[in-house]
Amino acid sequence: MSSEDADLVFDEAKSAMEKSVRSLRVELQRVRTGRASASLLDGIQVDYYGTPTALNQLANLSTPDPRLIVVNPYDKGAMAGIEKAIMASDLGLTPSNDGKVVRIPIPPLTEERRKDLVKHVHRMAEDHKVGVREARRDALSMLKDLESEGAVPADDKRREEKRMQSLTDDYVKKIEEMIQQKEEEILQV
Repeated sequence: MSSEDADLVFDEAKSAMEKSVRSLRVELQRVRTGRASASLLDGIQVDYYGTPTALNQLANLSTPDPRLIVVNPYDKGAMAGIEKAIMASDLGLTPSNDGKVVRIPIPPLTEERRKDLVKHVHRMAEDHKVGVREARRDALSMLKDLESEGAVPADDKRREEKRMQSLTDDYVKKIEEMIQQKEEEILQV
């Protein structure tokens, strides 16, 4: 029974750590790199006939070149709302409408803005590392409770603690690799 309980705790911690890494991956896709990417517009909600609707459900998003995103709405009546939602977002982009599509030019990033984005990405990484460490702390607490209940012997608890630390180190390393890759993308001119 003891190894089953310890495995459950380990699996729960691994799941929480994986969730933190997935969350970081999604957040990193939204960080602008100076190159056009349709994922920049993820999370933008358009007021479509009184209902907040995700932009990618109202239009086809494409990037014909590295400095331009083209939004081709399925319903041309939604164009004004799409433009308004993009202008209201915190992306700092200015869309232009020709009656058929909305074009969003992506201005090149300044050196100062690139450095700010790198700092922002590092803060995001630190927040997610904290999430991984919290999962480890919770797991270690559960192991301690199991030991005090007599469900896990002290030797097994120590072995599981080392296993948990190894898992934590692996997930922190994954986060650091993701951040390093994103930093290279941001600093690439």
